[in-house]
Amino acid sequence: MDKKKFSGVSIKTFLPRTLFARSLLILVIPVLLIQVITAFIFFDRHWSKITTRLSYAVAGEIALISKVIERDSSQGFVDDVMIGADEKLGLKFVYKEDAFLHDVTLDLPSRGWESMVAGILTGELRNIVGKPFALDIDFKEKRVQIWVQLEDGVLYVSLPQRRLFSSSGYIFLLWMMGTSLALLVIAILFMRNQIRPIKKLAIAAERFGRGHDVVSFKPQGATEVRMAAQAFLDMHRRIRRQIEQRTTMLAGVSHDLRTPLTRLKLQMAMLEDSAEVDAMKFDIQDMEKMIDGYLDFVRGEGDEKVSLTSLNVILEKVVASAKRQGINITVSTEDKINITVRPVAFERCLANLINNAGKYAHNVWVSFDVDEKNRLILLVEDDGSGIPEDQYEEVFRPFYRVDVSRNVETGGIGLGLPIAMDVVHGHGGEIWLDRSEYGGLKVTIRLPL
Repeated sequence: MDKKKFSGVSIKTFLPRTLFARSLLILVIPVLLIQVITAFIFFDRHWSKITTRLSYAVAGEIALISKVIERDSSQGFVDDVMIGADEKLGLKFVYKEDAFLHDVTLDLPSRGWESMVAGILTGELRNIVGKPFALDIDFKEKRVQIWVQLEDGVLYVSLPQRRLFSSSGYIFLLWMMGTSLALLVIAILFMRNQIRPIKKLAIAAERFGRGHDVVSFKPQGATEVRMAAQAFLDMHRRIRRQIEQRTTMLAGVSHDLRTPLTRLKLQMAMLEDSAEVDAMKFDIQDMEKMIDGYLDFVRGEGDEKVSLTSLNVILEKVVASAKRQGINITVSTEDKINITVRPVAFERCLANLINNAGKYAHNVWVSFDVDEKNRLILLVEDDGSGIPEDQYEEVFRPFYRVDVSRNVETGGIGLGLPIAMDVVHGHGGEIWLDRSEYGGLKVTIRLPL
């Protein structure tokens, strides 16, 4: 199991991340495989066979000339054979009597095409000529030299490269590489046109997730991409319509709920002070707090527009308000950061986090920084009793409270963290809880800048 997991991780590490690169890889790998297989078959079957046959012919001609010269090595006869071999076979040779092969100094090829041709020609000379010989091949000079030890001397043979090597291989390679390069360029242009609508859809979805307006976005590209883009636009319209309807409804709900509460407060003010009246006044205050909490949660971000705002200014307002409520808070950063957010909604988010921390702790610390991916990392920490780790996810559910009682003095109504999460997610960010190094709870917010 571990080996499979390790193998899977290692493969994913080398795979490209983008859809364009992966699609291009799908196109390039088959082309490369076809080229490699074709080149192997060509060199193994075609080029190698041609070289073998040419070497066989050259070795046979040299063997014939060697036998003829060994029978009659007179100067006149050798000259006649030399002229005939030059005119009819393209071979130039010199016969030196009383010479020995060990006197020849050679520079034998060790790699490349020269080495391949030398190996094939050596085998044919050994099989057909059957005499000691030496070989020198230099394709840069386009010449091949062969020395053969005869009974009474050494036969030197010089022949052009074309007698052993076919240039069709170069033409084949150039043609194959040229067509592959042309196909690759066409594939890149085609894939770019296909990927562009998907990129636009991803950008539009990201903008919508951050709370920006999505304008001038139209379905483009292939049928499937158009379907996805149209589905996104339909979803965008439904969500916008739902937000507008919810905001309109809340305006009426807010008025209808606050009107009877205001009458009750006036009636309580007209009564004489007593324990029962004071209890009723506290109940009315609790009801107002609960209604404010419900409305803040349901209101969400409303119609507020995003704007480039100073995080330091927002934090100063929230910190000042927290200190007025008696919360001992420390801001441990002096960096100046501007973020694109809905200012009122984000201020409400920070206020909820800091106020929640201040209810259960003596001290609260706030810090923020920018990570290597240009994302804001904001921390709110305290030295309170914290929250059990198994409830880190549960506390983000609306109306969930660690304190099971419904007393607003001890734990509110369970909407502080859900409101914060709703605001953060509405800006395309993330929020999570962890144990603080101060002993209490740490809330981390990560937002794209």
